[in-house]
Amino acid sequence: MAIDTSVPSLDTTPARLTGRARLVLFVLCAAQFMVALDFSVLNVALPALGKDLGMSRTDLQWAVTAFALPSGGFLLLFGRIADLYGRRRLFLTGLAVFGAASVLATFAWSPASFLAGRALQGLGAAAVVPTGMSLLTTTFPEGPQRDRALGISGTLISLGFTIGMVLGGVMTDTLGWRSTMGLLTVFALIVLVLAPGLIAESRTTDRPRLDIPGAATVTGGLLALIYALSTAAERGFGGADVLVTLAAGVVLLVVFVIVESRAGAPLVSLPMLRRRTVAWGNLGGLVTFSMMSTVVFVLTLYLQEVLGLTAFETGLVFGVQGVMSVIAGMYAPKVIGRLGAPRTLAASLLGQGLFIATLLALGETSGVLLATVGVSLASMCHLGAIISYGVTVTSGVPNEEQGLATGLVTTTQQVGLTIGIPLLGVLATTQGELFDGVRTVLAVDAAILLAAAALVAAGLITRRTGKSGPRR
Repeated sequence: MAIDTSVPSLDTTPARLTGRARLVLFVLCAAQFMVALDFSVLNVALPALGKDLGMSRTDLQWAVTAFALPSGGFLLLFGRIADLYGRRRLFLTGLAVFGAASVLATFAWSPASFLAGRALQGLGAAAVVPTGMSLLTTTFPEGPQRDRALGISGTLISLGFTIGMVLGGVMTDTLGWRSTMGLLTVFALIVLVLAPGLIAESRTTDRPRLDIPGAATVTGGLLALIYALSTAAERGFGGADVLVTLAAGVVLLVVFVIVESRAGAPLVSLPMLRRRTVAWGNLGGLVTFSMMSTVVFVLTLYLQEVLGLTAFETGLVFGVQGVMSVIAGMYAPKVIGRLGAPRTLAASLLGQGLFIATLLALGETSGVLLATVGVSLASMCHLGAIISYGVTVTSGVPNEEQGLATGLVTTTQQVGLTIGIPLLGVLATTQGELFDGVRTVLAVDAAILLAAAALVAAGLITRRTGKSGPRR
């Protein structure tokens, strides 16, 4: 199927969407929301799940790791396969796998059957996320329409993660942990029924051979890296398996770069990675995701173990955060249209860092109001960073490479969600008093965000002309 690779002018592309376009956007965003929900809805159900299936506390980490490994490890590969062989086809296949896996996890009769379901959910998500994003960026032309579509998608991703934290506790208390997996089955079924009649197939016109050496090294490297970091979040970096897999991941990714520099049809185009928009945009995305996930982790510890809030009360704090994220998602595309995506990204990272810095004023006996306001405002900036980095990375990329570009975006997202807690969250539990550890994490978190804001601004904003935009 031939693809029109022309890019409409920002000034001539109408921002208003047709009725059919809204339905397509609804389906694609519902799929992204479903995967985001899966990241968090099970977390508060883990104790009940472990008791029911006879899983030890150590084994429970695999409920998260079994999903994270394939969902992060196969993103780039599936993004490229979608470019070559059909985005719609792989999107529907991923939905079917995710739905079937959710059924297996819902009715799991043993730890092995449950973990198998989680792993297959991760594999389905690895197909759904990059193909859904590339279908979005190829369906909606660059400019106001794409900015608006990415704004809605980014809002729902953030909202799905937050709603999952609140909804997981409510559903587990009232219906049992299996209901959290059943909810994902319903989502997958609804999207799978609606998608075939709304989404058109798209693929690159060229059909080069798949870069097998590149696919093997990058997938192996990401799998090793995510395993090491996920395991370190539970047991620290001292274990032999963590150190070995971490080293293996780094080596494989270095080999991947060497392989790609020599491949005739590389899995990842190194010139694309050298685009300022791709390199600096993904850096901003990596930092905003990793630092926000860390803040949510340490604030959960602070609210429950320092201030003594219940899980439900803690969920309400993050519920306010979710509402503020929705508000930010409504206005972020307008800000991007006025300032440009690079400037919005730098400003959002700056704002996120400054609002997290205000949390250093939290006390040992009080601080619920400050925590609620601080994390909510930081989340508004975080949402702006999510949307603007997606726009930055995908702008100016030909349609035939959109699967690769969105694969990079979603890989950055997955790695960011994975590395924040093991790299910084461990400080919260190794500083003696938990309160002191929380303050240390918040200080480092804010400092990293402020540094990233400065680097992204220097890398993306053209100083001579005063305009922000890609410089390649």
